[in-house]
Parts: sequence; C-alpha cells; structure tokens
Amino acid sequence: MIKRTIQDLKPYEAPGHFGMTAMRIHGKEETGAEKFWIGLSTFLPGGGAEYAYEDNPLEKVYYVLEGEMSVKDKAGKEYVVHANEAISFKPNEGRHLVNSSNKPAVMLVIINYPDAK
Repeated sequence: MIKRTIQDLKPYEAPGHFGMTAMRIHGKEETGAEKFWIGLSTFLPGGGAEYAYEDNPLEKVYYVLEGEMSVKDKAGKEYVVHANEAISFKPNEGRHLVNSSNKPAVMLVIINYPDAK
C-alpha cells in the first residue's frame, strides 16, 4: 500500500500541452503501478492541449474536479465537461482540450500503459 499526498507530486512536461501544470499521482515510477497511471492536471484560463491524433493506442479518462474543460473531437464536435463529470476516449480516438473559462480547471487523468493486459 502506498499513500501519496499533494506534497509528494512533482510537475512534468506534458507534450503538446500549454498553460497548464501536470503532476503524476500514481504510476510505474511513483508507486510501481503496471496497468495504468493517474495524473493531476491544472489548466489556467486559455490553457489546453493541441489536437492529439488517432495514432495513440491508449484509453483515457478525464475527470474534472474543479472548473470546466472544453473537448473537441476529430469532427469538431465540442463537449463541455464540468466539475464532477468525466469524458473517456477509446484507443486511437483523437481530442483537443481547452479551458475556455476565466477560472482554473483541475482534472484527474487516468491512462492505461501500452503493455497493460
């Protein structure tokens, strides 16, 4: 059993992201997890992530803890995910993220490892 607190978390660079801070809560390096990792992402107003193309074979779940995030799919359809709501992505499903509000948004990010069975 491993307990981690906010003081244990360290920021890391998330490729293709802007105006945000990403910290890993749970993962291979942090807790020895083998199947998935969990991150905590804080997006400033206007912060987000560039469109991630469909060549990513990982499943993803985003759970918004505070604020709201706008998510667009490949066709440009927009979903606004509010606090206490989640959005999930199948493997190879692209997405674009932006915090369109004037308040920070905090989101849990849950992603499987590519070799998880």
